[in-house]
Amino acid sequence: MKSTSSLVLGVVIGAAATGAAGWVMMPGVMLHEAQSPYGTEETVNKIKEKALAKGWVVPGVKPLHKSIVKHGGGKLPPVMLVNLCEPHHAFNILSADENRKISVFMPCTISVYEKSDGKTYVGTMNAGLLGTMFGGRVAEVMKTVSADQQSFIDFLKR
Repeated sequence: MKSTSSLVLGVVIGAAATGAAGWVMMPGVMLHEAQSPYGTEETVNKIKEKALAKGWVVPGVKPLHKSIVKHGGGKLPPVMLVNLCEPHHAFNILSADENRKISVFMPCTISVYEKSDGKTYVGTMNAGLLGTMFGGRVAEVMKTVSADQQSFIDFLKR
């Protein structure tokens, strides 16, 4: 009886430790940041050029820092959101009713921002991992999306 209790306790503690480790590590696995060798505008333009060359659409670049000030928030250094879409990938995911909830992650966004050190950084979401969490068609498409996005930022310092 004592060995069964010890086993159950060990499994519970192990599961809790694994869950806690996953919770702590998730932001570092899901979100990536790299320094750009260029300023904000040039970094945005390089990402746009590379995306367009690969057949992606750039529906817009949103100056988030300006919107924050406009709507009553404080002043920030530049924070630019580069919205990217590949229509065939979007269609392949959204054509299935059960996948339409994934539209909350669309369009794909790469952020370009300045930090207090005056340097420019690029933030990306791990599209491949996101796809894996959903599985099926979404995983297949997001694997390609992830590879494409990496090619858009291959000029970054890592």
